[in-house]
Amino acid sequence: MSLPRPLFRRYLQYLRLERSFSDNTLVAYQKDLDKLLAFLDDEGIDFREVSLEQLQTFVATMMDVGITPRSVARILAGVRSFYKFLELESEIPADPTEFLESPARGEHLPDVLSVEEIDQLIAACDLSKAEGQRDRAIIETLYSCGLRVSELCHLRLSDLYFDEQFIRVHGKGRKERLVPISQRAIDELTLWFGERASIPIRPGHEDAVFVSFRRGTALSRITVFHIVKQLALATGIRTTISPHTFRHSFATHLLEGGANLRVIQDMMGHENISSTEIYLHLDRHFLRDEILQHHPRNMQTAQQDAKSSFS
Repeated sequence: MSLPRPLFRRYLQYLRLERSFSDNTLVAYQKDLDKLLAFLDDEGIDFREVSLEQLQTFVATMMDVGITPRSVARILAGVRSFYKFLELESEIPADPTEFLESPARGEHLPDVLSVEEIDQLIAACDLSKAEGQRDRAIIETLYSCGLRVSELCHLRLSDLYFDEQFIRVHGKGRKERLVPISQRAIDELTLWFGERASIPIRPGHEDAVFVSFRRGTALSRITVFHIVKQLALATGIRTTISPHTFRHSFATHLLEGGANLRVIQDMMGHENISSTEIYLHLDRHFLRDEILQHHPRNMQTAQQDAKSSFS
């Protein structure tokens, strides 16, 4: 949703006359506002009705795609200025950015969860509810594959190669990569597909892995953030949690388990790694074996098998 032109002109006049901003600053504030408006448009939210929680999701999403805390803080300065203007002009009843905090510079977000805490979150999914198995599959897939929340929401049935233990991920900049998937994630997804089959899917969303029971459309990022937040409340985990927490935990656990750092970077689709380098420098079967060998889920299975052999 773009701003009504009369409102936009008044906002620029406010910045130029009342805030005495230079032309360069005006351009920067406009670009920062465009980022927020694009996010709200993608989520179907009117800029006049945005809540603090939705703005916090906007901040978390920026962190998730790799925008530095310094840049996030700068963007939020423009967002705060816009909503202060709307409040002054009586376009909104109250400024939703009043209690919106910027990430601390140099802060490492989000924190890492232990494997036990992740299991607690999965166990908190209420299987007596329709969405319970879906939510279990969401958490397990976020963690087992180290996905960004946007990558999870864009995951398609045609991207799943369970026999080869791979999924195809559509990452930043429209780059694709192949990511190994653990057997536990495959099992949770398979159970979810049994539930998914009963949902009337809207045209255009038939290939989406995760869909809404109520709307029959692919899940939005905000819905996934809400699911994670509710599970954190249910388990009493005090750590600040977002969908990105599972991605960060995935990489940390693999590194601690002895996986090759280069492999982790390739599997997570970091910007400084070209998607073609996966095939130029490392055999994909080696990548899969390296990740699966050091993945906490598979290490748990190996330990359980070892115990069974001695019982």
